[in-house]
Amino acid sequence: MRAPRFYDFLHRQIPVFILLSVLPGLGYLLLGGLNGVFVPAFVWYLLVVAASIWGWRLYRTFDFPTMGEHRRDRWYRQCTWFFYAFFLLWALIFLLYVGQEAYKLHYIAIFTEIGASVVASSLLASDRRLYRPTIFILMVPLIVYFFLVGEWYGYVLAVFACTLTWVLLYAANSTHQLLMEANHQASHDALTSLFNRQYFIEHLQNRMNSLSESGEFAYLLLIDLDHFKNVNDSLGHDVGDQLLQGVVARIQQHVTQDCVVARLGGDEFIITGSGFDQREACERAALDVSGQLVAGLKETYIVDQHHLYISASIGVSIISGRSANANRFIKEADIAMYEVKAKGRDGVFMFNEEMADRVERHLEVERLLHFAVANDEVTLHYQPQLNREGRVIGVEALARWNNPALGFISPVQFIPIAEQTGLIVEIGNHILETGFKTLREWHDAGIELDQFSINISMRQFTHQHFVAQVEELVQRYLDDGLRSRLMFEITESVVAEDINRVILVMKRLKESGIRFSMDDFGTGYSSLSSLNKLPLDEIKIDRIFVGALGKNEEDRVMVTTILNMANILKLKIVAEGVETAEQLEFLRGHDCDAFQGYYYSMPLPKEQFAEYYRTRS
Repeated sequence: MRAPRFYDFLHRQIPVFILLSVLPGLGYLLLGGLNGVFVPAFVWYLLVVAASIWGWRLYRTFDFPTMGEHRRDRWYRQCTWFFYAFFLLWALIFLLYVGQEAYKLHYIAIFTEIGASVVASSLLASDRRLYRPTIFILMVPLIVYFFLVGEWYGYVLAVFACTLTWVLLYAANSTHQLLMEANHQASHDALTSLFNRQYFIEHLQNRMNSLSESGEFAYLLLIDLDHFKNVNDSLGHDVGDQLLQGVVARIQQHVTQDCVVARLGGDEFIITGSGFDQREACERAALDVSGQLVAGLKETYIVDQHHLYISASIGVSIISGRSANANRFIKEADIAMYEVKAKGRDGVFMFNEEMADRVERHLEVERLLHFAVANDEVTLHYQPQLNREGRVIGVEALARWNNPALGFISPVQFIPIAEQTGLIVEIGNHILETGFKTLREWHDAGIELDQFSINISMRQFTHQHFVAQVEELVQRYLDDGLRSRLMFEITESVVAEDINRVILVMKRLKESGIRFSMDDFGTGYSSLSSLNKLPLDEIKIDRIFVGALGKNEEDRVMVTTILNMANILKLKIVAEGVETAEQLEFLRGHDCDAFQGYYYSMPLPKEQFAEYYRTRS
């Protein structure tokens, strides 16, 4: 399989050969005119010009990024015949001038033949199919000429010419071997001897061009080994490298010879399959091969007496000529592969249009989210929290994003993206500042709340500047009385972090008067021991449990258990997601302290909440 550099090298030689023929050819034409062989020399030069025009067209039509496999092969065949034609023309001028001994033109003919042979061995060394026949085409007539001289020096020159032929072939073969080794190192992975990422992307781009010409489809498989890092960390990289070599051997057992397998890096491999006329047939073949790979790769590996087990997650994308960017299909397969990871690993997922729309939406949300705070698009709505007597005692500040292009984007969609990209730190800081200012304004307007709850993302909470940012905002907007009304809501995922560091941050903020609530309690990682360690003031029963009250006995028992546990730990309890009178009555009957949900009010803009507060008061 020829690399793109091979074709590019031949392409660059065409103008060189044209110049080496057209310009010196004028000298041969002049010598022919001066020595009585003008007509043959003129005809020869016309052939040189015609061949040059042909070569220039070949040079101009070369466009590797857009050429399919069939066009590329046709161009290469024409290029081969072009080089043969040029050297045959130089052999012809040798035959024309070598007999003109009276005018001493035979010396020029001999030099021409030797010079053309050196050019062939130097400039065509990248292709054995070119330099081997060409050297023989040029040197054999010279050897024969010396032999036919019939004198002893002629035989000696014939031997010298044979030796020169061998030297030229040896030099060209050595150069060719070095070029092939350099190309192999540039295009292959050193550990597995598979193609590397750079080569594969070039190959995939060429494959897409071919599929565009033929209208066929091919599949792309992206394989990621599950938990391979554990092998490297526990047994060392030597064992990990041998395991990778074993994986490669199994991959090659399950794919056909027309498939191209490459290592993208680390524990990721990628495969392109053969072409199919119908997309459905291509999808079936992709899933069949993927299923065989998933089953084959998780069989036991024996490496240095270690019995190793490893599975693979495979993402599938269907390649066609519809896109001009090879990285798009790799990205699609990568997204599908991570879908497998999200669903438990050790499986196959095929990228589809629904996923494409979701990914496109995700990317657009991510792009516009970068400008959301600067464009003042992120605002806060406030959902009331009421006590057992129905009085508004607190509020939870909830982020809302309204973009001119996308409209209203649910927090369920943009908050995870903000956390993944790190934008949650900027957005969270904006939410804190907006919330603190609102609390200050409401206090000045006579709206007195016992608590003002703000959700804190774990990525924001564990950021190195989080405490300093909170302390700076508190100093700017709040006095001691207002600080004590702040309630930071954290989720149970905090337990999965460095628990000692989390406790240190919480204690530092509690020195400023801020209290803490465990949000969505009962759905995550927390346990009695972790609850006892964390300096919490409140827990919030998740809406899932509240919404299921009255539907089955198990959820009633769960809510009752949470309420009893909170009472034992002397923690305040807020039930969120209260939507019916029956739910409220059950929670009241089991000593729940505060309630929040659509039964009382949806989240409200700042002005509407102020009106709601005064109405309830």
